[in-house]
Amino acid sequence: MKVFNAFTAKSEWERPHLTHPGWPEPTPRVTLPMGGKLRLRPLKRSDFRAWSDLRMRDEEHLRPVEPTVSGTWSESHSRLSWWETASYLLKSARQGALLPMVIELDGRFVGQLTIGNIQHGGISDAWIGYWVYSGVTGRGVASAACALGVDHAFRRTGLHRLTATYLPSNPASGRVLAHSGFRDEGYLLRNLHINGRWMDHHFVALLADEYPTTAVDRLILAGRLRP
Repeated sequence: MKVFNAFTAKSEWERPHLTHPGWPEPTPRVTLPMGGKLRLRPLKRSDFRAWSDLRMRDEEHLRPVEPTVSGTWSESHSRLSWWETASYLLKSARQGALLPMVIELDGRFVGQLTIGNIQHGGISDAWIGYWVYSGVTGRGVASAACALGVDHAFRRTGLHRLTATYLPSNPASGRVLAHSGFRDEGYLLRNLHINGRWMDHHFVALLADEYPTTAVDRLILAGRLRP
Protein backbone atom coordinates (compact mmCIF):
# COMPACT_ATOMS: atom_id res chain seq x y z
CA MET A 1 0.00 0.00 0.00
CA LYS A 2 1.39 3.38 -0.96
CA VAL A 3 1.32 5.78 1.99
CA PHE A 4 0.35 9.35 1.28
CA ASN A 5 3.13 11.66 2.34
CA ALA A 6 1.84 15.12 3.21
CA PHE A 7 5.36 16.46 3.05
CA THR A 8 5.57 16.04 -0.71
CA ALA A 9 3.34 19.12 -0.96
CA LYS A 10 6.29 21.49 -1.15
CA SER A 11 4.33 24.09 -3.11
CA GLU A 12 2.84 25.18 0.24
CA TRP A 13 6.25 25.95 1.73
CA GLU A 14 8.11 29.19 1.61
CA ARG A 15 11.88 29.16 1.23
CA PRO A 16 13.49 28.31 4.60
CA HIS A 17 15.08 31.07 6.64
CA LEU A 18 18.81 31.19 5.91
CA THR A 19 19.87 31.01 9.55
CA HIS A 20 16.80 29.29 11.01
CA PRO A 21 15.60 26.41 8.80
CA GLY A 22 11.85 25.90 9.03
CA TRP A 23 11.09 29.57 9.77
CA PRO A 24 9.06 31.45 8.76
CA GLU A 25 7.03 28.89 6.82
CA PRO A 26 3.73 27.05 7.31
CA THR A 27 3.30 23.31 7.25
CA PRO A 28 1.23 21.47 4.64
CA ARG A 29 -2.47 21.06 5.42
CA VAL A 30 -3.89 17.77 6.63
CA THR A 31 -7.52 16.60 6.75
CA LEU A 32 -9.10 15.55 10.04
CA PRO A 33 -11.21 12.36 10.22
CA MET A 34 -14.43 14.35 10.74
CA GLY A 35 -13.46 16.88 8.09
CA GLY A 36 -11.63 20.17 8.33
CA LYS A 37 -8.24 21.27 7.06
CA LEU A 38 -5.53 21.86 9.64
CA ARG A 39 -2.06 23.32 9.40
CA LEU A 40 0.55 25.16 11.46
CA ARG A 41 1.63 28.63 10.39
CA PRO A 42 3.96 31.23 11.91
CA LEU A 43 2.58 33.39 14.71
CA LYS A 44 1.80 37.02 13.81
CA ARG A 45 1.36 40.12 15.95
CA SER A 46 -2.12 40.49 14.46
CA ASP A 47 -3.18 37.23 16.18
CA PHE A 48 -3.87 39.10 19.42
CA ARG A 49 -7.66 39.19 19.28
CA ALA A 50 -8.10 35.51 18.45
CA TRP A 51 -5.45 34.48 21.00
CA SER A 52 -6.96 36.60 23.78
CA ASP A 53 -10.59 35.68 23.07
CA LEU A 54 -9.99 31.92 23.06
CA ARG A 55 -7.74 31.86 26.10
CA MET A 56 -10.07 34.08 28.12
CA ARG A 57 -12.93 31.68 27.34
CA ASP A 58 -10.77 28.69 28.25
CA GLU A 59 -9.33 29.83 31.57
CA GLU A 60 -10.80 26.88 33.50
CA HIS A 61 -9.23 24.44 31.03
CA LEU A 62 -5.85 26.13 30.58
CA ARG A 63 -4.97 27.46 34.04
CA PRO A 64 -4.64 23.99 35.68
CA VAL A 65 -2.14 22.74 33.06
CA GLU A 66 -0.06 25.81 32.17
CA PRO A 67 2.79 27.66 33.90
CA THR A 68 1.68 30.04 36.63
CA VAL A 69 0.88 33.53 35.36
CA SER A 70 1.76 36.73 37.21
CA GLY A 71 -1.26 38.85 38.07
CA THR A 72 -4.79 37.96 37.02
CA TRP A 73 -5.73 35.83 34.01
CA SER A 74 -7.24 38.93 32.40
CA GLU A 75 -4.05 40.95 32.91
CA SER A 76 -1.93 38.18 31.44
CA HIS A 77 -4.10 38.22 28.30
CA SER A 78 -4.24 41.98 27.77
CA ARG A 79 -2.96 43.71 24.66
CA LEU A 80 0.14 44.84 26.57
CA SER A 81 0.86 41.29 27.70
CA TRP A 82 0.39 40.03 24.14
CA TRP A 83 2.74 42.66 22.77
CA GLU A 84 5.45 41.61 25.22
CA THR A 85 4.87 37.90 24.61
CA ALA A 86 4.71 38.19 20.82
CA SER A 87 7.80 40.42 20.72
CA TYR A 88 9.78 37.85 22.71
CA LEU A 89 8.54 34.90 20.62
CA LEU A 90 9.21 36.55 17.27
CA LYS A 91 12.62 37.86 18.32
CA SER A 92 13.56 34.37 19.53
CA ALA A 93 12.28 32.91 16.27
CA ARG A 94 14.45 35.26 14.24
CA GLN A 95 17.43 34.22 16.37
CA GLY A 96 16.70 30.55 15.73
CA ALA A 97 15.81 29.69 19.33
CA LEU A 98 12.21 28.59 18.81
CA LEU A 99 9.31 28.13 16.39
CA PRO A 100 6.11 29.86 17.55
CA MET A 101 3.29 28.41 15.44
CA VAL A 102 -0.48 28.93 15.29
CA ILE A 103 -2.75 25.88 14.98
CA GLU A 104 -5.14 26.85 12.20
CA LEU A 105 -8.34 24.89 11.46
CA ASP A 106 -10.15 25.89 8.25
CA GLY A 107 -8.35 29.23 8.46
CA ARG A 108 -9.31 29.88 12.12
CA PHE A 109 -6.94 30.29 15.05
CA VAL A 110 -7.65 27.36 17.42
CA GLY A 111 -4.43 27.08 19.44
CA GLN A 112 -0.67 27.29 19.48
CA LEU A 113 2.26 24.93 19.12
CA THR A 114 5.79 25.90 20.07
CA ILE A 115 9.08 24.16 19.42
CA GLY A 116 11.42 25.72 21.95
CA ASN A 117 15.04 25.78 23.12
CA ILE A 118 16.21 24.76 19.65
CA GLN A 119 19.83 23.65 19.62
CA HIS A 120 21.73 22.47 16.57
CA GLY A 121 25.17 20.88 16.33
CA GLY A 122 26.14 18.06 18.66
CA ILE A 123 22.88 18.28 20.64
CA SER A 124 20.35 18.98 17.88
CA ASP A 125 17.23 18.92 20.02
CA ALA A 126 14.26 20.97 21.25
CA TRP A 127 11.07 20.61 23.27
CA ILE A 128 7.53 20.73 21.88
CA GLY A 129 4.43 22.08 23.61
CA TYR A 130 0.92 23.08 22.59
CA TRP A 131 -2.55 24.20 23.70
CA VAL A 132 -5.84 23.74 21.83
CA TYR A 133 -9.13 25.59 22.30
CA SER A 134 -11.62 23.34 24.10
CA GLY A 135 -14.31 24.13 21.54
CA VAL A 136 -12.57 21.95 18.93
CA THR A 137 -11.48 19.04 21.14
CA GLY A 138 -12.61 15.57 20.18
CA ARG A 139 -11.80 16.08 16.50
CA GLY A 140 -8.14 15.04 16.57
CA VAL A 141 -6.85 18.62 16.35
CA ALA A 142 -4.15 18.20 19.01
CA SER A 143 -2.85 14.93 17.55
CA ALA A 144 -2.72 16.37 14.03
CA ALA A 145 -1.01 19.55 15.20
CA CYS A 146 1.55 17.60 17.21
CA ALA A 147 2.34 15.34 14.23
CA LEU A 148 2.79 18.36 11.96
CA GLY A 149 5.07 19.97 14.54
CA VAL A 150 7.16 16.81 14.88
CA ASP A 151 7.61 16.45 11.13
CA HIS A 152 8.40 20.14 10.72
CA ALA A 153 11.04 19.97 13.45
CA PHE A 154 12.70 16.88 12.00
CA ARG A 155 12.28 17.39 8.25
CA ARG A 156 12.47 21.18 7.91
CA THR A 157 14.41 22.39 10.96
CA GLY A 158 16.76 19.41 10.86
CA LEU A 159 16.60 18.39 14.53
CA HIS A 160 17.61 14.97 15.84
CA ARG A 161 15.56 14.79 19.05
CA LEU A 162 12.34 16.24 20.49
CA THR A 163 11.20 16.08 24.12
CA ALA A 164 7.92 16.91 25.84
CA THR A 165 6.31 16.78 29.28
CA TYR A 166 2.77 16.27 30.52
CA LEU A 167 1.05 16.23 33.90
CA PRO A 168 0.01 12.90 35.46
CA SER A 169 -3.45 14.45 35.82
CA ASN A 170 -3.59 15.05 32.05
CA PRO A 171 -3.25 11.61 30.42
CA ALA A 172 -5.02 12.88 27.29
CA SER A 173 -1.93 14.96 26.52
CA GLY A 174 0.21 11.85 26.94
CA ARG A 175 -1.96 10.02 24.40
CA VAL A 176 -1.60 12.89 21.91
CA LEU A 177 2.18 12.67 22.19
CA ALA A 178 2.12 8.88 21.94
CA HIS A 179 0.17 9.12 18.67
CA SER A 180 3.22 10.86 17.17
CA GLY A 181 5.58 8.23 18.57
CA PHE A 182 6.83 9.79 21.80
CA ARG A 183 7.91 7.26 24.42
CA ASP A 184 8.54 7.53 28.16
CA GLU A 185 12.03 8.50 29.28
CA GLY A 186 11.45 9.49 32.87
CA TYR A 187 9.46 11.23 35.56
CA LEU A 188 10.42 14.75 36.66
CA LEU A 189 9.72 15.75 40.27
CA ARG A 190 8.40 19.28 40.85
CA ASN A 191 9.50 20.17 37.36
CA LEU A 192 7.31 23.17 36.45
CA HIS A 193 5.38 25.77 38.43
CA ILE A 194 1.78 25.14 37.35
CA ASN A 195 -1.23 27.08 38.63
CA GLY A 196 0.54 28.23 41.78
CA ARG A 197 2.62 25.20 42.77
CA TRP A 198 5.49 22.99 41.64
CA MET A 199 4.18 19.96 39.74
CA ASP A 200 5.64 16.59 38.68
CA HIS A 201 5.65 15.71 34.97
CA HIS A 202 6.07 12.68 32.76
CA PHE A 203 9.03 13.17 30.41
CA VAL A 204 8.85 11.73 26.88
CA ALA A 205 11.08 11.90 23.81
CA LEU A 206 11.29 11.01 20.13
CA LEU A 207 14.24 10.68 17.73
CA ALA A 208 14.19 11.68 14.07
CA ASP A 209 15.34 8.23 12.92
CA GLU A 210 13.13 6.24 15.27
CA TYR A 211 10.53 5.53 12.58
CA PRO A 212 10.85 5.04 8.81
CA THR A 213 7.72 7.16 8.21
CA THR A 214 6.59 10.65 9.17
CA ALA A 215 4.32 11.27 12.15
CA VAL A 216 1.62 12.47 9.74
CA ASP A 217 1.85 9.23 7.74
CA ARG A 218 1.53 7.22 10.95
CA LEU A 219 -1.66 9.07 11.86
CA ILE A 220 -3.05 8.38 8.39
CA LEU A 221 -2.29 4.66 8.71
CA ALA A 222 -3.97 4.65 12.14
CA GLY A 223 -7.07 6.35 10.72
CA ARG A 224 -6.49 9.53 12.72
CA LEU A 225 -6.13 11.61 9.55
CA ARG A 226 -7.64 11.27 6.10
CA PRO A 227 -5.23 10.48 3.24
